[in-house]
Amino acid sequence: MNNYQFLFYILISLFFYKLSAQTCISPDGQTSIQFSLSTDGHPQYEIKLGEVTVLRTSRLGFELKNDKALLRDFKIKDVQFNSFDNTWIPVWGEESQIRNQYNEMFVSLEQSTTSRTMNIRFRVFNEGMGFRYEFPQQQNLGQFIISQERTQFSLTGDHTAFWIPGDYDTQEYDYTTSKLSEIEKLFDSAVTGNASQEQFLKTGVQTALQMKSQSGLYINLHEAALIDYPAMHLNLNPHTYTFESWLTPDAIGNMAYMVAPQNTPWRTVIASFDAKDILASRITYNLNEPCAIEDTSWIRPIKYMGVWWEMITGKSSWKYTDDYAAVQLGKTNLENAVPNKTHAANNKNVKKYIDFASEHGFDALLVEGWNIGWEDWFGHSKDYVFDFVTPYPDFDVNNLTSYAKFKGIELMMHHETSGSTRNYERHMDEAYAFMKKHGYNSVKSGYVGDIIPRGEHHYSQYINNHYLFAIKKAVGYEIMINAHEAVRPTGIARTYPNLIANESARGTEFQAFGGSNPNHTTILPFTRQIGGPMDYTPGIFEMNISKLNPNNDSHVNTTLANQLGLYVVMYSPLQMAADLPENYIKFYDAFAFIKDVGIDWDLSLYLEAEPGEYVTIARKEKNSENWFIGNNNGYSDRVSEINLSFLEESKRYIAKIYKDGENADYKLNPQSYTIESFEVNHQTTLRLKTVAAGGYAISLFPIK
Repeated sequence: MNNYQFLFYILISLFFYKLSAQTCISPDGQTSIQFSLSTDGHPQYEIKLGEVTVLRTSRLGFELKNDKALLRDFKIKDVQFNSFDNTWIPVWGEESQIRNQYNEMFVSLEQSTTSRTMNIRFRVFNEGMGFRYEFPQQQNLGQFIISQERTQFSLTGDHTAFWIPGDYDTQEYDYTTSKLSEIEKLFDSAVTGNASQEQFLKTGVQTALQMKSQSGLYINLHEAALIDYPAMHLNLNPHTYTFESWLTPDAIGNMAYMVAPQNTPWRTVIASFDAKDILASRITYNLNEPCAIEDTSWIRPIKYMGVWWEMITGKSSWKYTDDYAAVQLGKTNLENAVPNKTHAANNKNVKKYIDFASEHGFDALLVEGWNIGWEDWFGHSKDYVFDFVTPYPDFDVNNLTSYAKFKGIELMMHHETSGSTRNYERHMDEAYAFMKKHGYNSVKSGYVGDIIPRGEHHYSQYINNHYLFAIKKAVGYEIMINAHEAVRPTGIARTYPNLIANESARGTEFQAFGGSNPNHTTILPFTRQIGGPMDYTPGIFEMNISKLNPNNDSHVNTTLANQLGLYVVMYSPLQMAADLPENYIKFYDAFAFIKDVGIDWDLSLYLEAEPGEYVTIARKEKNSENWFIGNNNGYSDRVSEINLSFLEESKRYIAKIYKDGENADYKLNPQSYTIESFEVNHQTTLRLKTVAAGGYAISLFPIK
């Protein structure tokens, strides 16, 4: 070979290197990601699990506003590989330590026609992968606006999907189970309410999206580390079974405002032939940054009650008076208004709850409706913004704080912002300082209604930045955040563990607004909880809402045993006993499980799982030898068979089992349950019948 031939060989080799596929394989050798460029320089990837294709060739890139798209004409500048394996300790969680093991492929791309650089970083875990776009500081790409993100997820067939509509402002939907090809047809029937067309992405769905192929492959699509960026929805091409990312727009239709250097959130794909692996995955947390709070001693799990459910059902009200005219005359002179007889946040009622919570070993009591403004909010001024420091005349902050402290109970603050984010930010320091002064260590914040400024959506970049601003601000006051109606979580609680819970899905309250699907909580662990814990507010024992409010004929579509199982199935370090004290007294033997069950865990084992059908989880309480098992069942009766081989071999345990009664029926006889106790060990196998929308709960205490 002469010098010219050698030079030609090198040039040809370099050319094919720029186009050739680059592969990264998981630590166990099972999951692989292959990156390549199309003939026109379009970035693309595909994913396999063993020899099975999870995602077909899927394209990557962006449309930019008033600028050339970052879609094609790319060449590969550099490819770097790395491996990582460590174990980190969460402040709270489903286990006391989390292994973060992956292989990484970093691909640096240069667009030939513009000399702009766009990097893509892939991390491949045993059960899936995550990738993000990275824009380094550079001369030809500084400030830019993303008009569309063109990330594709190309599926191999017409999978079964568990989905909710692509709404920019709420996740509070029942899940629809259908083939991908049926989403467009079923979309309108899946949407509830009278929201405007602009609120929805037609044929789009929200993440986390759970799917199952005909061959039994479970696939989950979501995102991690959603910071300074809009939330991602997925827009479906029903002919090719390809989802493409669709970002939540701002008030003028732009998607994301970027300033290099800046990264996007991670796009995550979890895949397994075992549904339990989806629940056990910690990819979402592992793709977030480590804890940013130096001293976390003030962050701790809480079991709480609330002056809340009686208002949700309509038995009581948040507002102090029905005399709206008197309120308008002077909000600081409410004592001149005629109080109604339904205001729940009054001194006598709050003390009743404090007494009950204290007697039964709870940590805290949430009180809603304590502050002025609810008269305005109910049907009068759409733009009204709440006061976060002024109590109603019948709520004595100092007296109740002292009384609660004497009883060993913390009061939990409630901040309803009515969606007015700028107003909340202006008053946040004053509101948090008020909390600190009066011993409130946690706050439930709410964002009900349209976002103010008008035109913004709950999941746009600007409003997502607000949620993170509130979390960071709370750190300085040592306050834990439980945000309702905020963006769905994406593992940010690893970095900011004072974000101790979110709602961000259809919670228990909807059981008092007409009910939820009987299999709802067999889907949520595969969807909503992929990103973090949910304040689902379980523990309802009175299923017939009309017994609390004759004007409300809603029904809680579960059995009582199902409600007990929720305390293990629906993980949260902020766990509520949501029903009224009198209903717990009525079923006092069942209430014992709520008092006993842990809220922070050393280990979690996923014993049975099938989305939409059943979930059974066992958890070992942190710093304890106690185990708890919870089951929720879907539409069909079934027998759950549980092997207790995870118990310590040298120990014997007393199993206390709370299960559906023989004649239990979630509609006709939901309060039928039985409780039995007997000795078990690691060789015991339990066979437990569960009815539709039923379940069971088990406590396992070692015999001393």
